[in-house]
Amino acid sequence: MYKNSELELNRLLSKMLEIDASDLHFIVGKPPVYRVHSRLLEDTDYEVLSPEKIVSLSEALVPKEKKEILEHQRHVDFSYSFKDNHRLRVNTYYQKDTLAVSIRLIPNKIKTIEELNLPEVLKSFTDLKQGLVLVVGPTGHGKSTALASMIDLINHSRAEHILTIEDPVEYVFLQDKSIVSQREIYRDAVSFASALTAALREDPNVVMVGEMRDLDSIATTITLAETGHLVFATLHTNDAAQSVDRIVDVFPPYQQPQIRGQLASVLLGVVSVRLLAKVGGGLIPATEVMIVDTAIRNVIRENRTFEIYNIIHSSGSKGMMSLDRYLAELVRKNLVLYQNAAQYSRDNELFTSLVAR
Repeated sequence: MYKNSELELNRLLSKMLEIDASDLHFIVGKPPVYRVHSRLLEDTDYEVLSPEKIVSLSEALVPKEKKEILEHQRHVDFSYSFKDNHRLRVNTYYQKDTLAVSIRLIPNKIKTIEELNLPEVLKSFTDLKQGLVLVVGPTGHGKSTALASMIDLINHSRAEHILTIEDPVEYVFLQDKSIVSQREIYRDAVSFASALTAALREDPNVVMVGEMRDLDSIATTITLAETGHLVFATLHTNDAAQSVDRIVDVFPPYQQPQIRGQLASVLLGVVSVRLLAKVGGGLIPATEVMIVDTAIRNVIRENRTFEIYNIIHSSGSKGMMSLDRYLAELVRKNLVLYQNAAQYSRDNELFTSLVAR
């Protein structure tokens, strides 16, 4: 039974590559569902999945050491290698007391900033030596991909010790001018917080934090940025102002003034990414870029983060870019449709006026 399930899984994953799907879902009551260029497509050539079928497919997918975690926590993340070194990020979880699986394809080539159509200003963050850079945005909109492109640029540009802390490891960096240590939570470390604490003794120059999840991991990430390291991290937030507020709000009220001061000192920039359907097919990113300057530092310290968006919008000469301006530019260049871009606009009236210029 296991062997047959392994063959079925391989066929489904092979089709994922063939149709250029970014994700594959197994959920009871549906056939396998692929996400292709943001659209969900059912595999009409495959049977509707029963609870037993998903358990069988999971047996071929979930590593032995992860099965106990799945039963205890009712969900588990792990990476999975497929033919020709394709890597998958897998989340197996329970819903309505039945197993479900979400599979994300990690491209086996780390694309450059240019290949990803990201703004050139992102390269400026990779030239820095100390501080914190955040890459934020909704799930599935390219945070990990954008982050990997910046880390790999450092890897190919100068001799550093790059340390990544991830759950699970997604992109595998081929060491070039830098040495790269990649630690996976539960396999190489017990938690983000413990791995970050240990990082202080592992002599890194650059640290990539897969996700700042809780008070301990956020506090240690800020400490790393304060102590001579260049730190890149992700947050599940929508924009620069929300990211600052999320970090500060994790701490108890009596600590928040101190954290605002620390964050104002160490934060270098926030990159927010959205993926939109491109005219003619495929996806293209829209990006908000905040570069921390004196004005940004002041509003962070003084708890006036509501002013951040206006500062970004009026600071294009410094390399900053508001999301509305970026979306409008994509529409003006006929790269995305107006209605698709408008869904992600922060200020629809401003966005519309920028498109009309």
